[in-house]
Order: sequence, then structure tokens, then C-alpha cells
Amino acid sequence: MTTVDTQILLRQLPAIENLLNTQEMLDLQATYARPLVTEALRAVVADVRSDILSGDHTQLPEHAEYAERTLQKIVEKIGARMRPVVNATGTVTHTNLGRSLLSTAACEAIQQAAQNYVNLEYDITTGKRGHRDRITEPLLQQLTSCEASTVVNNNAAAVLIALQTMARGKEVIVSRGELIEIGGAFRIPDVMAASGAILREVGTTNRTHLRDYAEAINENTGLLLKVHPSNYKILGFTSTPSMEELTELGTQRGIPTMEDLGSGALIDMTAYGLPHEPLVGERIASGVDIVTFSGDKLLGGPQAGIIVGKAEWIEKMRKNPMMRALRVDKLIIAGLSATLQRYLIGGPVAKQFPMLNRYTRAIETLHTFAAELKAQLQNLFGEKVDIQVSETYGQIGSGALPVETLPSVALVLKTSDISAEVLAAHFRSAAIPIIGRIKNDLFWLDLRTVYEREQAWIVEAATEVAKML
Repeated sequence: MTTVDTQILLRQLPAIENLLNTQEMLDLQATYARPLVTEALRAVVADVRSDILSGDHTQLPEHAEYAERTLQKIVEKIGARMRPVVNATGTVTHTNLGRSLLSTAACEAIQQAAQNYVNLEYDITTGKRGHRDRITEPLLQQLTSCEASTVVNNNAAAVLIALQTMARGKEVIVSRGELIEIGGAFRIPDVMAASGAILREVGTTNRTHLRDYAEAINENTGLLLKVHPSNYKILGFTSTPSMEELTELGTQRGIPTMEDLGSGALIDMTAYGLPHEPLVGERIASGVDIVTFSGDKLLGGPQAGIIVGKAEWIEKMRKNPMMRALRVDKLIIAGLSATLQRYLIGGPVAKQFPMLNRYTRAIETLHTFAAELKAQLQNLFGEKVDIQVSETYGQIGSGALPVETLPSVALVLKTSDISAEVLAAHFRSAAIPIIGRIKNDLFWLDLRTVYEREQAWIVEAATEVAKML
């Protein structure tokens, strides 16, 4: 296209106002706000101008095409960002993919709370204002034997407000081996600094003795803190005082104690074939003043930070001005209370909690599932993709049981035409993205977290991928 042709096309570009008054654009404005349509249309016209200058356009689009491209821009801008995906990574509680899945009871409770006014801070018996903790507190008292409890928006917040309430301006003694960093660069030393507490490290990375804590205590000691490693484990020549020993020391010296359990478990996980995790109730029985833990992960509820322990400290935290910024809303309380109720009602716990169900699926079940899905995918791909069934290992994830693995079964896909990275990208581009993992230039679909509903989504995605090969 000559320079003259280019200049002619540029002069013929319709004015934004004229395009907005075409019937196609008026139809768009009947659905979307005019400023949004105008902004998207300007972007479309800018794209057309750029194409003309680069020689990609030899004629101008019709009015209908302007409208189509404008609608596409609008959808890209305001379309739903949170989408369902298939987690075939092998990490069950995957932070990047939304962590825990909730039980049916919790989902129903959240929906009911979302669609109705509720007695969040209203005492129906007295007709006066109540406290939102009264909804979950009786349940946590029953499950952990704590004196009192409160709930904030995540476990980092629980640690933050507990430290600020109990030890602001004072020293907090903690073992060097427990100065952990978890996802999102959350570090115990950093959150301690943010709380206004002063870190006092004792012991070494692998060995800390009770005498180390005792010798570090001085007139400015505000708290003895124990942190359960949530994403690593030190093996070999190690030692650390038990919580019972620390609480006894704290009682002798008149210093409160606290433990951050991270994941937190209300029931014995070994009953379901999983490694032992310290129970919240066991820690309360040790006499510790405060225990913090997550509402999701091993508990199986919505993301929340749960604080249980002595009533005097819980009451001080409720009065802490920071509580207003960290407290949870009615939806979290509804989901959490429904989750806690399921532990008290009884019945097959593994079936009631989607995450525990995924942790404990039998390897034989996964093999049967893998054979069926392999046949479906092989029928779609033919000889274009080699598909093998392989035993592998997944993990619980999100800092729960950090070094423990879960035996699993995966479909391993390989094609000579494209790399594993490109194949993975094709699956991610599906209407419902399929998220697997890449290992040894192979694309793995770990089936521990994939169920019947998601099987259909994988097949639908594979149908589209097959057309690209």
C-alpha cells in the first residue's frame, strides 16, 4: 500500500461520535454504560489506525466489525477475573488456586448469609447488640476446650494482633529455628516488627533448649513464643522444648505464652492415614495462653485466622483498635461456623470435607480414574500425543505437613511437535483452564484433586487442544 493510500484511509477513519451513533453501537450502549463503550471504541479505532500505518489494513472495517471489536474490548476489561480451573498440579491445598474447597454445608451457610439479614451482632434473646464472636466461640470451646476465641481474616493477622496485644514494646523470645518465612514473603521477624514487639532470638537453627529461654528472660520480656514450622522441617540433630515445658516456664516467671500452629488440626489426622499434626486441643491442655491457626488448610473451612486461649487475652484483643481492620465479615463467620459444626455432628468426616477427601483418596481409585480418562484423551489425540499413566507423589500444600507427600497417579503427555510448555499453555487457554505441571519436558495431569465434574472439563479442553496440533 502506497503512502497516498495510507493517508486516504487515515482521513477516512470515522469520528468516534459518528460511530457511537450507529445502530450497532447504540445496541451496545443499551447494555453497557456509554463512557465504557466510548473508551473501548477509542481503543479499537487506535488499533485500526496502527494497522493502517503498518500496512495491515487495505480497507476500513464495517460498522458491525467496530461493534464486535468494541464488545471484545469491553469483555476483556470488565469480564470476570476469577474463573474455575482444574487443579491437576498434585498440590491439594494450592494457594495460587484458592486453597481449600468448602463443604456443601459451608457453601449453603455462606449463600444464606449473603442473601439475608443475619444476627451478626444482634442478640435475638435480649434485643440488644451482641458480639460476632458469640457465633463461633461456643463451637471452638467445645472442640478445643479453650476459654474464649476470636476470628480475624487470616493467620498472619491472628499472629499480628496477638503479638501487638500481648507484647507491644516488649521482648518476645523465640527459637532461631522457628523464624520462618511462608508464602507471600510473610516472615515471623517482619510481622513481629510490625506488631511493635521486639524480637529476642535464642538457641540455634537446629537446637534450642529450655535453658536458652530461661536465660533470655529479663524485666522487659513480654512473651514466650513457639512457632510450628509450616513449610519446612529440620531433620537430624535437633531439639526444641515442648509447649508444656514453655508454659511451665512462663507460669514460673509470670510471662504469657503463645504458639502459632499455622495449619492447625482439630482431629487426629493419623486416623485418615496422614502424618500427625499437633491438635489445637492438646495445646490448650498444655496451659498455653494463646494459640493461633488457620481456618482453611487442615481445618477445611474458609480462609481465616482463629485465636483461642485464655479469656483475659482474647478480651484484650477484641478491644484492640486493630481488630476493626482485621475482623471477618458475616460470610466468613457463616462458612466457618458451618465447618466447625460438621466436626461436632459426627459421621464420616472424610466425606464431609472436600479437602480431607482429596488428601485420602485410595491409589486404586486414582488408577481406575486414570485408565478411563486416558482412553478418552487418546481417542481425541490419536497418535499426535503419547499418553502414559504414571504413579507419582503430590503434596498437601499451603504450608500444611510441609515435607510429607501423597501417593498419586498422573497422566503424562508428550508430543514431538511442540514442547511441554506450549502444550501446557494450550490447556491453560481452554474455557475452563486446566492447570498441570511440567517435569522433564513432559506435561503431567495429577489426578488426586480431579473428580468426575472436572474430568468432563479436561476432555472439553483436550478437544480444543487437539485442533491446535
